[in-house]
Amino acid sequence: MNRLPRAGEAEERAQFMLRMRARGVSDVRLLRAMELTPRALFMPQRYADISARDIALPIGCGQTSPPPSMLASMIEALRLDEESTVLEIGTGSGYAAALIAQMCGEVTSLERCQSLAVEAQSRLSAFGLKRIGVHYADALSLSTSRVFDRVIVHALVEPPAERLTRFVAPGGALVAAITGEAPSEQRILRVTREGNGALQASVRGVVRTFMPLVEGLARAL
Repeated sequence: MNRLPRAGEAEERAQFMLRMRARGVSDVRLLRAMELTPRALFMPQRYADISARDIALPIGCGQTSPPPSMLASMIEALRLDEESTVLEIGTGSGYAAALIAQMCGEVTSLERCQSLAVEAQSRLSAFGLKRIGVHYADALSLSTSRVFDRVIVHALVEPPAERLTRFVAPGGALVAAITGEAPSEQRILRVTREGNGALQASVRGVVRTFMPLVEGLARAL
């Protein structure tokens, strides 16, 4: 993706990486992907000057891109390897998909808002990522028998989330957000599927600002 660098952009990105480390991001491959993937390339142009901040940003269709440190916590919880096949539910701007695609074998990303899906695919293609496909689809009503090593959901789900765990292969895992004890509290849920098909859930770090997963398709909002 060709563009002219903004004044002070190199310093902003250096500060961004320092903030990610300070907020506990420790996966070396994820840090490298974040360093190589300017968030500004995946945000609306009007937010380019503040995209290196660790804040949520509006991306259209009533959705927001979560703070990078929060997104990193969820990606770290996936425990990706270079061969992992990943299903992403909620493409959004495409930023998360860009990071994940640099850490695994293949990414299939679903977005229920058509305009976001089209824009994200354009950004990812321009960025040069090949092992990722963005699809305009509703994960909750998706008819497929395919399973994935990892599933990440950029939304709040209600355990046990059976319509989503069906996508998890034996030995695989799903990561999403759930509501905590307080209404305003959200936590990362990691659900693993054992070899015998049994599911095991564990609650990890704190997140915030995620909206409940919604069923249905939308062309634009």
